[in-house]
Amino acid sequence: MLAPLYNPGVEVPAGKAFGALSVRDFTTALASAEPVPGGGSASAITAALAAGLVAMVAALSEGRPRYEQHSRLHAEARAAGQGLAERLLALADEDAHAYARFAAALKLPRETQEQARARAAAMQAAARGASEVPLRCVEACLEVVAAAERLAGRSNRNASSDLSVATLLAEASARGAAANVLVNLPSLAPDDPFGREASQQVDGLLQELHRLAEATRSAVLSGTERDPIEPDSTGPAG
Repeated sequence: MLAPLYNPGVEVPAGKAFGALSVRDFTTALASAEPVPGGGSASAITAALAAGLVAMVAALSEGRPRYEQHSRLHAEARAAGQGLAERLLALADEDAHAYARFAAALKLPRETQEQARARAAAMQAAARGASEVPLRCVEACLEVVAAAERLAGRSNRNASSDLSVATLLAEASARGAAANVLVNLPSLAPDDPFGREASQQVDGLLQELHRLAEATRSAVLSGTERDPIEPDSTGPAG
């Protein structure tokens, strides 16, 4: 969702949520001349696919005697993957609506000083929303990769490559969403601390996400079985 580059007359099309469309219909909409769905929605939906893969690997591991010691992890990862997929599909819709609000602000009149001030304030508020939505997408992508990392070496080896695919999709999605955060920050009010905080947060999230993605892929390639995660363990095992 590169808001400043799009046609300011855009409106979010009425009808089904993006997550309710077939893959073909969403791809057709993405390839059209309409600015929504755009890169932000595509990033969120791609991350939802990554979350689905995490849930799938967990599901393929549940109930197998060989992986019984990791049964609690499998149940947690399956629920997490499913929940993240739903959250990311919702973010795809939110991204389109956030851009529509920015577009509406761009269309406001600015003939008088009062109108110009009102337009500037509306644009700044809309730009913040257009940054917050993809930032939440980056955060969700990190959760997807963290779930994949915990499963690596503790799940069905026949599906382990799907964890690598999940991290690749989630990392690409996170970088796409991060680009949409950063492109909207210059439109914020100069004294809005959110701009600096969001930029720093994006950097930190991407670094941690990359670390966990690399750890996941390394564990998959090695084929080494890992010890169970302790019940009171918090965060990725590393």
